[in-house]
Amino acid sequence: MPGTFASAVAAGAAGSGFGAQDFGQRTRTAIARALIHDPRNVLLDEPTNGLDVMTTRALRVFLRGLRAEGRCVLLSSHVMQEVAALCDRIVVIASGHVVAQGTPEELRERTGAANLEDAFVRAIGSDEGLLA
Repeated sequence: MPGTFASAVAAGAAGSGFGAQDFGQRTRTAIARALIHDPRNVLLDEPTNGLDVMTTRALRVFLRGLRAEGRCVLLSSHVMQEVAALCDRIVVIASGHVVAQGTPEELRERTGAANLEDAFVRAIGSDEGLLA
């Protein structure tokens, strides 16, 4: 397994009960539990939610290492910066339907957007967000 992200996170969480941990510690512990068994396929939902900058960076390096080993890493996120940093291929889902898919570059090209966040908004056909 590339690096020691899961082991380091698990060691950092040792000694504190799960209930006594703050949100970031619980997130790190959940990620470590998912990765400690060296899975071939990894499914992560909003993996950087609640993590500090350095832990986020370490997780990115770790996930890139898994990808380089040929493992399948499936990431669900609303954070387009995270998606742009980690994803080779993107599927945009709106109202339960796939509305766009491709590489980050392809999505930007198809939507005429300068960045992935704008491409996402154009792909879903709405910029209302919380105002909807």
